[in-house]
This record gives sequence, structure tokens and C-alpha cells, in this order.
Amino acid sequence: MGFEELLEQVGGFGPFQLRNVALLALPRVLLPLHFLLPIFLAAVPAHRCALPGAPANFSHQDTWPEAYIPREPDGTLSSCLRFAYPQALPNTTLGEERESHGELEDEPATVPCSQGWEYDHSEFSSTIATEWDLVCEQKGLNRAASTFFFAGVLVGAVAFGYLSDRFGRRRLLLVAYVSTLVLGLASAASVSYVMFAITRTLTGSALAGFTIIVMPLELEWLDVEHRTVAGVLSSTFWTGGVMLLALVGYLIRDWRWLLLAVTLPCAPGILSLWWVPESARWLLTQGRVKEAHRYLLHCARLNGRPVCEDSLSQEAVSKVAAEERVVRRPSYLDLFRTPRLRHISLCCVVVWFGVNFSYYGLSLDVSGLGLNVYQTQLLFGAVELPFKLLVYLSVRHAGRRLTQAGTLLGTALALGTRLLVSSDMKSWSTVLAVMGKGFSEAAFTTAYLFTSELYPTVLRQTGMGLTALVGRLGGSLAPLAALLDGMWLSLPKLAYGGIALLAAGTALLLPETRQAQLPETIQDVERKSAPTSLQEEEMPMKQVQN
Repeated sequence: MGFEELLEQVGGFGPFQLRNVALLALPRVLLPLHFLLPIFLAAVPAHRCALPGAPANFSHQDTWPEAYIPREPDGTLSSCLRFAYPQALPNTTLGEERESHGELEDEPATVPCSQGWEYDHSEFSSTIATEWDLVCEQKGLNRAASTFFFAGVLVGAVAFGYLSDRFGRRRLLLVAYVSTLVLGLASAASVSYVMFAITRTLTGSALAGFTIIVMPLELEWLDVEHRTVAGVLSSTFWTGGVMLLALVGYLIRDWRWLLLAVTLPCAPGILSLWWVPESARWLLTQGRVKEAHRYLLHCARLNGRPVCEDSLSQEAVSKVAAEERVVRRPSYLDLFRTPRLRHISLCCVVVWFGVNFSYYGLSLDVSGLGLNVYQTQLLFGAVELPFKLLVYLSVRHAGRRLTQAGTLLGTALALGTRLLVSSDMKSWSTVLAVMGKGFSEAAFTTAYLFTSELYPTVLRQTGMGLTALVGRLGGSLAPLAALLDGMWLSLPKLAYGGIALLAAGTALLLPETRQAQLPETIQDVERKSAPTSLQEEEMPMKQVQN
């Protein structure tokens, strides 16, 4: 008897599993609230050099700043330069001061904004850009804030992936909740950019626990038949968080209060862990039979399953544990020790890098679509729902592998086609951006489900930690890639699309897991030889019981 047979007795999909999905919905909602927060937190409103005698309110209709501020080639007033001396306006007689200093009429001297900047507060009352003047020469620091955050997620993914395989999913989820709450509050109270960067980096490390624990903790209590529907259902909570961020950002225009609002829900999340079960699969691999037996009986009671004392006795569960018990502690090196697992790991890291790089490249760039930032964020969230339905249908009928490759290919095509659309066709550009966002989210949804099914239980969290590490590396580089527009305006989109195309090709090299049992040990993965045909790939992954 294996764990799948035990799960069949107690119910592989019922009230117990639905309650588990509901309890783990909060981390799913919180993740986009933090991951996409820079859209509002680090927004750069219209700005210009602070000028002596400037009116209190920033207005685009003012004409007098033209005497102090040069115009850019596109006709807008410069955000980063001012004239060294006032210039003559039409129908005025300014200019004597300039001429007395010997300046040429057609080439007036300009200087940086030495007295700071004036910001347009009509859309945002306060952001980190306005708080610490992260504009012009300092704009790289504004983008770097997102990079620091995702770098923290990268490091946290390594730690949580390893520790949750060693000490349990539920215990490390508590650590993630408490750390996110404390560090989020510290970020909101930051008194300098350095303090903010450090606390946000550490917050990213804490949030990494949500990214790699929640999905496996759900899947390890589900039977094969219902893994897809539960995986897609739980991913809709992410979409809910994306749309909720648009609402919260619209209602709260100050970055400190906004950060506080998305952090405080961690408090009820900590209390909810009282009802979240530990993974019985993981407990059995660790030889903790009594705890696994207790959870299995609880699952049977909630699901209304009459359980035979002989088939679900502690002795019967002990026999399953003896087969699945691992002697060594999990290690990241284990992901590369055997040929089959090494092939899976190398392909997964490429796929996850492409998924994250393209998704966050599209998500954090909400400009140039003819909509304000709140409308764009709401639209980007709403478009994810039909694409999740597409994922649900596709993974059931076409399989995980083709769905993963197809969604990444769709992302690359949308980005590539957008490069060919002229700047005058804003409506088409908006449609293509929204399509790209939908495909990139579909790729993300598939990646979580697919990767969780590829790794064995003894290394599932470690494998998710590795892929999350490389994925967050892609997420951390996405904001910096946006700075490439200084070299060529289309270069960032070309980079996002090219990486997505590479990841699509790599996804085709992975084995199919549709209708396959979750592998429990490394041997389960290795027993399935490298696929030579589609028929072989669709065979159950766990052919032989230990």
C-alpha cells in the first residue's frame, strides 16, 4: 500500500481539502499585493525642478516655468534640468541677464536641479520617489528597490525550500507569516531609503515562504483527479489580489499607509494556521507515523468517509512510512545527483526564469497604454480570469507540458507583435499588452502546478525552492531590464519576449505529468525512463510501488 491508497480511503477531495484551499487563500492574495506593490509604491509622478518663487500647486497649464525650464525634443518640459539663467518668454523682455553673461541666444546653458523637485500630487500624495527624490540621476535607485525585494525573495526561496523539507511545511509557513508582518511594519516606518531597501529585501525573503509552501501543501493532500481543478482554483486568489491592489492603491495614495494596509492581514493569517494541517505525505517520509495517522483520521472524519480499522490502523500507516522513509536529509545537491532529476531541474530553472522575467516585465510596466495606473492594474487583473479557465481546460486535455510551452509562446508573440505596432495605434498596443499579460499569468499558473508534480515528495519543497530562486532572479532583473530603453526604446520588450521564447522551447523537454501519481521518492522519478514518445510520457510516473 502506498500513500495514494491511503488518500483514497480517507478522501482525496472533499470538505477537508476545500477547507485547506480556503485557509491557504490568504497567502495567495497577499503575494501580488506585495510583489506588484512597486507599481504604486515606487510610482514617479510628473516632476520638474524646484524654482524660486514657484506656486504651491503643480500645474501643467502654467506657462511661466518655460522661462526657467528647457523643453525636451517631444515638446514637454524637462524633468531633470533647468536654465542657468531665466529665458525670455514670448511678448516679454527677459534675457538681458543672459546676454550680460555672454550666452548664445540659441544655446542657453542648463544645470541640474540643485534645489530639489516639485511633484504633481494629483495622482499620488506620496511615493518613495517623492519621499527621497529618486528621480533623474537617482532613478536607478527607484528601480533597484524592486530588484532588492526580488533578490530577497531569491534568497528566501533557498532557505524556505530546504527548511520546509527538513522541518515541515506548516511550521515554516508560520515563520513566513510572522516575519512578513514584522518586516512589513518596519518598512512602513522607514526613515531613510537605506532602511527601506534593507527591510523590503528581508520582507521579500519572508514572502518567499508563501511562494513555495502553499501549492505543495495543497497538492500533497489531493488525489490525482482533482489536483488540476484545485491548483487552478487556488491560483485565482492571486488574480483576486491583483485586482484588490488596484482598489487599495486607488483608495490609499500615501505609500506608508498603503504598505501598512497590505501587511496587516498577516495577523489573521497567523491565527488561521491553527486549522491548517501538516502534509501527511511529508510526515510519513520523516517517519512521524502518529502525527500522520492523526491527520489522516481527521481528514476521513471531515470527508465523511467510514474508515476500516485494519486498513487505516497505525500499523498499516507504519508500513507505508517504512517504504517512503528517507534516511538522508534533503539537499539541493540531490536535485542533480541522478540523471532524470538533473534533467528536470535544469529545464525547470530555465522555464521559471522565463516565466518570472516576462511576467514582472509586463506587470510592472503600466505606462503608454492610454489608461491611468489604476485602470491598467484592474484590467491586467481582470484579464487573468479567462486565461486561468484556458489553463484549466488545456492542462486537462493537452497536458501540462504543451500548456506550459504554449502560454510562454503566446507571451513572446504578444510582445513581439507589439514591437511592430506603431506608436499611433495605442488601442492595438493596449490589446497586445493585455494579451501578453494574460498569457504570462497562464504560464505562471501552469508552472506552479507542473513543477509541484515533477519533484518527489522528499524533495518537492527543495525543488520548488530551487526553481523559485532562479525565477526570482528573473523577477529581480525585470525592473532593471526596463532601464534598457535608454539604449533603444524597444529593447526591454525584445528582452522579455526573447527569454519567454527560450523558456517555451525548454518546456517541451520536460516529461508530461497529466494523470500521473505524485512521485514519493527519487527512485520513483528515476524509474520512469526518459520519454521517447508521447505515449510513454503519459504513463503514470509512479509505475512501481516501493
